[in-house]
Amino acid sequence: MLYISTRGGSEKKRSAEVIKQGLASDGGLFVPETIPSLSKEEIATLSKAPYPERAAQILSKFLTDYSYEELLTAANAAYSKSRFGPYAAPVKSLNEKQKILELWHGPTCAFKDMALQIMPRLLSLALDKTGEKRDALILVATSGDTGKAALEGYKDVNRTKITVFYPEDGVSEAQKLQMASQEGKNVNVCAIRGNFDDAQTGVKKIFSDRRKAQKLDSMGYFLSSANSINWGRLAPQIVYYVSAYCDLLAEGTLREGEEIDVSVPTGNFGNIFAAYTAKKMGLPIRKLICASNKNNILTDFINTGVYDRNRPFYTTISPSMDILISSNLERLLYLIQGPKKTAECMKKLSETGRYEVSEEVRDTILRDFEAYFSTEEETIDEIKTTFEKYDYLIDTHTAVALRGADKAASDKITVIASTASPYKFAPSVLFAISGEKFDGDDFIGVQKLLSQRSGVPIPEPLASLEGKTRRFTGSIGSSPEEMWAEVEKFVR
Repeated sequence: MLYISTRGGSEKKRSAEVIKQGLASDGGLFVPETIPSLSKEEIATLSKAPYPERAAQILSKFLTDYSYEELLTAANAAYSKSRFGPYAAPVKSLNEKQKILELWHGPTCAFKDMALQIMPRLLSLALDKTGEKRDALILVATSGDTGKAALEGYKDVNRTKITVFYPEDGVSEAQKLQMASQEGKNVNVCAIRGNFDDAQTGVKKIFSDRRKAQKLDSMGYFLSSANSINWGRLAPQIVYYVSAYCDLLAEGTLREGEEIDVSVPTGNFGNIFAAYTAKKMGLPIRKLICASNKNNILTDFINTGVYDRNRPFYTTISPSMDILISSNLERLLYLIQGPKKTAECMKKLSETGRYEVSEEVRDTILRDFEAYFSTEEETIDEIKTTFEKYDYLIDTHTAVALRGADKAASDKITVIASTASPYKFAPSVLFAISGEKFDGDDFIGVQKLLSQRSGVPIPEPLASLEGKTRRFTGSIGSSPEEMWAEVEKFVR
């Protein structure tokens, strides 16, 4: 299988080259030329397989220049019990219709682990497959969870260095402490005085600057990405939607071929695009529920066809979704309207902050998607109601997805993507279930108080943060040149 750019560039790449390169040379995102199929018979067979085998089988359909044995070895190592516990992505039943897909059992307690534990292994193989002599410099912009998961995944991985940029006041205290205390000889973390969109824009501009690429080349490095703009980050996310369906099928909750709905807390559109890809492969998904917080740009786009980032930016209690430039939406646009119109939309977005798709494109999107958003009050209420009604503790992002599912009021079984442990956002969750406000930045203290109030144990990766030294405490401005200076200093 070959990969092409969403913006119509002439290059065609194998998957190993795509994982190594990250972004297409014309600034677009790589997409497979065709979406492979997944038959009912394959789903039935996978329902009897453990998670690593499911991962290897699904990935083998996209990463065709990797052998099945290579992918299975990578998956077994990535999703081991020492990293994820007994099961990587369990499905818990909230009630008869709503099923929670827990994606936070990895080493950083967030769904990004599901991709970023296997992606470094795929990149290492890619360096060999492509005959690459330089080392990889991974650049990451994060709204919270991607940064720590990437740092943990690439920590001390041979022939790689990684720099993560995050908005200084746009992540939770838990996320900040996780990143600031990161161990490893090849890692670097830097806060920027701006929001996530500033960080993401800065990283993209560094990627698209040929002079900077030449400078790095002379130093023995090439740029690559661990964000979901890299297909190697996105492809493993397809797996857990297939796996959730397989689990529900295996336990008898679903009949063969029965359709489900999927609700995803959505900021950068990568996670929900993975579910959309699974649907296009043949997984019986009826509707994809795009659930947003107060930064409801995706809700407006799906319902109106107008994408307009010229609006207030809100810092919310679900910070991983505080985004106004949803990069992976470009992949959806490409699949529906092709490269020429997609390139035009991206040009308008860059120049004016706004674009509008045709009524036909909007109607096509609405055949597969529904979109809702939650206010801060609704998010808090969802956490409280879920805990009181089901004795089940959820984080702020899962609450947005669950409220989205509530608003959709589907008669189908709905899988809700639970993207983070409630302990990563402990102050907000504590306030939701008890009304107690915890001031200050004593993250360890608020974790312990939440555990006392809820009776839910603190996950070990978060409990172990107590006493950790903050290695990275600096911050810079949000301009691309300041970010580049930080990168160059780190490489030297």
